[in-house]
Amino acid sequence: MHDYFLEIQRLLQEVIVQEQAHIADVAQMIVQRIQRGGIVQLFGCGHSHLLAQDAFYRAGGLVPVHPITIEPLTLHAGALTSSKNEKDPTIIERHKHYFDFQEHDVFIVISTSGRNYAPIDAALLAKEADVLVMSLQSLTYQEQQTRHSSGKRLEDVVDVIINTHIPVGDGLLHRQNMQYAPASTVIGSAILNAIFSQVIEQMADEQGILPVFESNNVEANQHHNEVMIANYQNRINFK
Repeated sequence: MHDYFLEIQRLLQEVIVQEQAHIADVAQMIVQRIQRGGIVQLFGCGHSHLLAQDAFYRAGGLVPVHPITIEPLTLHAGALTSSKNEKDPTIIERHKHYFDFQEHDVFIVISTSGRNYAPIDAALLAKEADVLVMSLQSLTYQEQQTRHSSGKRLEDVVDVIINTHIPVGDGLLHRQNMQYAPASTVIGSAILNAIFSQVIEQMADEQGILPVFESNNVEANQHHNEVMIANYQNRINFK
């Protein structure tokens, strides 16, 4: 356990040193689009979808965040099923009605490897809608060949790349020639929360009421959350 904490700390420090300035720039891009009426849409498959869900309707989190959930691509549908569907060249076309991109939106595609059909096709769909497309991925995987027929990887089709620095295989520890102790969820969540916290901080300098959810489990004025939901319920389903 101690080794895992040390390795996570090491990797987090690498991300801080290498990506901190870039994260600030990404936050500013998002602020500009939210202020123009856009929202942040998140998409991922399998474990990457968990990061999209984690950012949604979160106490202390940014309000205008919408996870796109395509059930055949989630672990809820079955681990093997989700993994198979992520590689299906028809999956996004068959489920494109789940995507609703509007002017000034930001679309963040989460995919550690950046090589499978679903995340690449989702990014291409967003590019067709002319929204700002970002990826949360590990560029350590760049030498892993894409499975997409275009020959492109995710970093080849997005506007902005947010590099998680996750090692190929995800695991931070090794024993008996096996990799274990995955890091992509911890690091991915830290990066997303860092981005959204900077979005909130930048917006705090420019407006009075921040689009942040208060916890339902503390004695607080829930009228704030009701106002926040009303502001975005035309774009985000909070039911």
